[in-house]
Amino acid sequence: MQTNEMQSSEIQTNEFQVWLSERLENIENVLNSLLPTADQQPARLHQAMRYAVLGGGKRIRALLCYAAGEAAQAPLPALHVAAAALEMIHAYSLVHDDLPSMDNDDLRRGKATVHLQYDEATALLVGDALQTQAFITLSTIALPAFQQVALVRELALASGSLGMAGGQAIDLASVGIILSSTELETMHRLKTGALLQAAVRMGRLCGSNAGVVADEYDASLQQYACSIGLAFQVVDDILDATTGSAILGKTAGKDARHAKPTYVSMLGLDASRALAKELHTAAHAALAPLGPQGGRLAKLADLMVERAR
Repeated sequence: MQTNEMQSSEIQTNEFQVWLSERLENIENVLNSLLPTADQQPARLHQAMRYAVLGGGKRIRALLCYAAGEAAQAPLPALHVAAAALEMIHAYSLVHDDLPSMDNDDLRRGKATVHLQYDEATALLVGDALQTQAFITLSTIALPAFQQVALVRELALASGSLGMAGGQAIDLASVGIILSSTELETMHRLKTGALLQAAVRMGRLCGSNAGVVADEYDASLQQYACSIGLAFQVVDDILDATTGSAILGKTAGKDARHAKPTYVSMLGLDASRALAKELHTAAHAALAPLGPQGGRLAKLADLMVERAR
């Protein structure tokens, strides 16, 4: 019996790895096709946009969108478009976060940040252009109008002052300040969690009955998204304190040097690891009602949290 269970688990892991490789290849190809070509004028801006987006990153937001959408029997072409829009927004946020007026970083995804590779003005324009390119991309999605509008609204809410941009504003205002656990959680749920949660919801919104009924599937996804949205940031805080820049692909230890509030600075390393494990468990529990449909989402939760082990 135990041998059969181990074999079943190994098969599931192998299937997930095949799916993961396919979707990572998919999203790279889709982004390459949806971004302006490098020779299209203004060529330097378009080259910088492609530099910021292509050839790197974990693509977690795209993968969450694919996994949630495929579980809801969403058409794969629609998921390609939604996943690409998410990645464009994420890339824009990284370009702007790295600017001298923000985090002033020089390394991202293992290469020079956009403002160093090009210049600061170009980096500003790259972020602006990628943000609008995301919504241009969503406007091409082959879904009914009500789903298209819902997707646009979801991405806009996650990106704006009540989401990612708001979280970054809190982050910048909190340097050198001791936040309460509630304040820290709010900051991270906006800055990092909002777009991760949107990725799950946007995958669901690509499904045929999205927006028509609210069922147990939606409730489970919402609980899952909340858990992994925060878990991802807790793990990032742990990695920033424990891992080198070469492995991270970005500057390590900068949170402590800039006196930024993190889970590690507030709780300590062991308690932060315990919190990540707790959130990981909660994510799995939320998926239980979905049965096998939640398998890939569960594996993605493993992938995100086990980075810190």
